[in-house]
Amino acid sequence: MRSRRLPRLPALLAFALGAVLLVLGPPSPAAASPIAPAPAASTAVWAWPIAAPHPVVRAYLAPPTRYGAGHRGIDIGAADGAPVLAPADGIVHFAGVVADRPVLSIELSDGVLSSFEPVASALHAGDVVHRGEIVGTLAAGHCASGICLHLGARVGGEYVNPLVFLGGVPHAVLYPTRGG
Repeated sequence: MRSRRLPRLPALLAFALGAVLLVLGPPSPAAASPIAPAPAASTAVWAWPIAAPHPVVRAYLAPPTRYGAGHRGIDIGAADGAPVLAPADGIVHFAGVVADRPVLSIELSDGVLSSFEPVASALHAGDVVHRGEIVGTLAAGHCASGICLHLGARVGGEYVNPLVFLGGVPHAVLYPTRGG
């Protein structure tokens, strides 16, 4: 009978922490106010794609299964025609119309595929963009209650909460379970 090796504790902890950071998001939309102030960007990796103020009007909601219902991104309130900025350096992955809505996706230098809609852009697949550069303009058509930008993020093909990269998801704090 072969003995199994248990994973090393540091690797297991790193995996668990990564899973928590990718899965956790802000409270469900039902529990949040209709227009919540944008979280502080103290631990941000990306720049916000919309100039301040950038209220999150609809939160990320992970689907229970890969094909289940959910909200695979965040909606950021803004004015019609507002400039949309690249959150980090990257390369345009797609620019075009999907289901009658202009969509832009950028593969960022950190390996994350970001998506923006509805965004009219003159960019084409393969164009290089830099953090803070205007990549398009916000169009109407996504939020029924007003104009907003839908920002999505995928890591390894799986949707994750974009607030992880914008500094809006608090770090997990581990407390000891025994004295000391």
